[in-house]
Amino acid sequence: MTDSIVSEHSGGIALLTVDAPGSRNALTLDLSAQLAAAVEAAEQDQDVHAVVITGTPPAFCAGADLTALGQADETGLRAIYDGFLAVARCTLPTIAAVNGAAVGAGLNLALAADVRLAGPRAKFVARFLELGLHPGGGMTWMTQRLAGPQQAAAMTLFGQPLDAEAAVRAGLALRVADDVVAASRELAAPAVAAPREALIATKRSLRTTASLASHADAVDVEIEPQLASLASPEFAERLEAMRARIRSRG
Repeated sequence: MTDSIVSEHSGGIALLTVDAPGSRNALTLDLSAQLAAAVEAAEQDQDVHAVVITGTPPAFCAGADLTALGQADETGLRAIYDGFLAVARCTLPTIAAVNGAAVGAGLNLALAADVRLAGPRAKFVARFLELGLHPGGGMTWMTQRLAGPQQAAAMTLFGQPLDAEAAVRAGLALRVADDVVAASRELAAPAVAAPREALIATKRSLRTTASLASHADAVDVEIEPQLASLASPEFAERLEAMRARIRSRG
C-alpha cells in the first residue's frame, strides 16, 4: 500500500488521516505536501465546518521521515513543515485526535491544531535534542504558548515526554478519550451546526485577540464581524426559531 493522507469529508467534518503505518506515520515530503493539499481542499469545501487530523494506529505521527530530514537544507525543512503549518493556518476549527505517539514534527502537527484530544496510548515527545537536532517548525513557540515556559523547557531541554493524562494536566490536551476520532466528531458537532462564515470569523477573532493587551481592543476587533453576523439570514432564521420555541413554552 502507498503511504498517503486519507481524506474523508462527511457530516460537515474533514477527517484527515496520516496513513503510513510502516513508518509509524512519519512525514515524508510527499505526505507533507498531501496534507497541505488536503487542508486546502477542506477549506474549499463549503460543506466542511471542521477538520480532524489523526494517524493510522498505533501511532499519531512519529515525526519527519529521517531520510528526508538528513538530506534537508532550508528549502527541504520548510517543505517538511508545510503539512503541519497548513493545519496551523487553517481557517476552519481543527482538532488533533492524538491516538498514539506524537514525536518531533508529529508533536508539531498535534500542537498546530486548535484542540487536542488524547487517546489512552497518546504520548507527546519533543525528541529533537535526542537526535542532536535543534527544534524547528515553531515547536518552542507553540509549546510555551500552550503549556508555559517551565513545561516547554522540560519537554524540549530535558526530553520529558508526556502521556495522555500528563498532557491534559499540562494544558497540551483538552481531555483523554478512548476513541479520539469519535470524541473529536462529537466535539466538532456544534461547529458543524454553526453558520460557516460566522465560525470562520470567530476563529479569526480568537487569533487576533490572543495577542491584544486590553479588553477595549478586543471589543473593537469583535464588533465588525458581530455586526455582519447580525445582518446575516442565518441569524434571522435562528432568532425566529428561538422566539418560536419560547412562545411554544408559554
